[in-house]
Amino acid sequence: MLAKVKTAALAGMSAEEVFVEVDVTFGQNVFNLVGLPDVSVKESEERVRAAIRNSDFEYPSGRITVNLAPAEVRKSGTWYDLPIAIGILCASHQIPIDPIERFIIVGEIALDGSVKPVNGILSVSLMARKLASKKRMLSLIVPFENAKEAACFPEVQVYPVRHLAELSSFFRSTIQILPQPPTCIEDLLAQANYDVDFAEVKGQEHAKRALELAASGMHNVLLIGPPGSGKTMLAQRVATILPTLTVDEAIEVSTIYSIAGKLGEERTLISTRPFRHPHHTISGPGLVGGGSNPLPGELSLAHTGVLFLDEIYEFAPKILDLLRQPLEDGEITISRAKASITFPARVLMLAAANPCPCGFYGDPSKPCHCTMGDIKKYRKRLSGSLLDRIDMVIEVPRLGLEKIESPAGETSAEIRKRVLKAWKTQVARYKTDSATDSEVSLASSKKVRFNSHLKGKGIDRFCTLDDSGQKLLGRALEKLGLTTRGFQSIKKVARTIADIEGSDIIKVSHLAEAIQYRAGEERVRLISL
Repeated sequence: MLAKVKTAALAGMSAEEVFVEVDVTFGQNVFNLVGLPDVSVKESEERVRAAIRNSDFEYPSGRITVNLAPAEVRKSGTWYDLPIAIGILCASHQIPIDPIERFIIVGEIALDGSVKPVNGILSVSLMARKLASKKRMLSLIVPFENAKEAACFPEVQVYPVRHLAELSSFFRSTIQILPQPPTCIEDLLAQANYDVDFAEVKGQEHAKRALELAASGMHNVLLIGPPGSGKTMLAQRVATILPTLTVDEAIEVSTIYSIAGKLGEERTLISTRPFRHPHHTISGPGLVGGGSNPLPGELSLAHTGVLFLDEIYEFAPKILDLLRQPLEDGEITISRAKASITFPARVLMLAAANPCPCGFYGDPSKPCHCTMGDIKKYRKRLSGSLLDRIDMVIEVPRLGLEKIESPAGETSAEIRKRVLKAWKTQVARYKTDSATDSEVSLASSKKVRFNSHLKGKGIDRFCTLDDSGQKLLGRALEKLGLTTRGFQSIKKVARTIADIEGSDIIKVSHLAEAIQYRAGEERVRLISL
């Protein structure tokens, strides 16, 4: 008898419908699995055989053929175990075939028949919601631990299962499995909070101002200062001043985490802006994504939030250079022989570094023991092309006693209000037919949402200067030896400063402040030459 069970296959961020066709006929005992499966799928034969027998069912004798259709789609992972097992039981007349037609089934099976959680469930739930919009109402059957993650959309009914025998009894109508209550995304976002706050940072008003500007325009930043000056502390709090995630952003970021296997029963949805802090020993695939079956890296895990590279000069230059194109495009494409997969990567990149190998170059209280050759070699690890993509360089000096004992400053919530106002100003300025004034989102990598996204004609149109501004910028170009990208970067940062102050035009004062942030970058560049 032929049985057909619906399941899904992951293709980057999305899932597509796959049919598990099972045919059981008389003949020599053979199990044939076809349809472009990888090694993990081929291994399902032994898991399914043991699980069926240990669940008090009979594993059918004869020729068993399992086809994963469409055949041209690569199938990987272990979530085909459960649909294959159900297909075999249906094809051998041990459970009825009619009830399974309205379900999409995913799940890994242990040898004892228990159903284990899998990665990427949120992508399957999104697929089911799209099918529901086309009036194909399909429910999901998922492992119990994945149920809360999958139940993000009221249009999709999600049934959690713990064991193959339980699911078989459900299809035979001998037991009832209640659907998982839907997860209210809006409530989760409203309850989101952070463990840190900007009010905990004493002093460093110049750095705080600069980071507020960076958050307002999504400008990449390099913090330079001696050890213990508070660079890491400042960076860890930048995500707290970014506006709250929108529903679309929360779904997109949670989908990335689901694919990477970083969601579970306790954390079913990402409700705060991500803050990723990879170690400098990270590999290329770990940073930007990759692998034989490509998975998102730290860059995509930081999507809509902050990617913090502490001690950036300690990273391998080849690893850092992998960031150049994704930072420009807002996405990373991983190409393999049979497919290309694109993951989103709209991030605010923060980097921190000591000014020299010993950390005390330019420090007034501690002498630096590094030679100029040591400092140049140290700073050359950050290529000029990547440094060009950093809009602002902020010097973070060591604090004196009076600053350390100063009263608490503004809270993250107070700063966030100003950042949100600047975001709304930019979204209204750059809105397209599909955007409204109320949208404040980083979910699209193709549209200009913020000043840092401007390029070419957009800079000429939205970052115009008067005569005095042109003269000032011309002098800065001559004195600092700016590259074209550096020249444009100053304009974009000045546009953000004007937005924060509620000005429709870029004033000379805005431009002068932006030049100061770029001057720090040019000092870094000159020292490394």
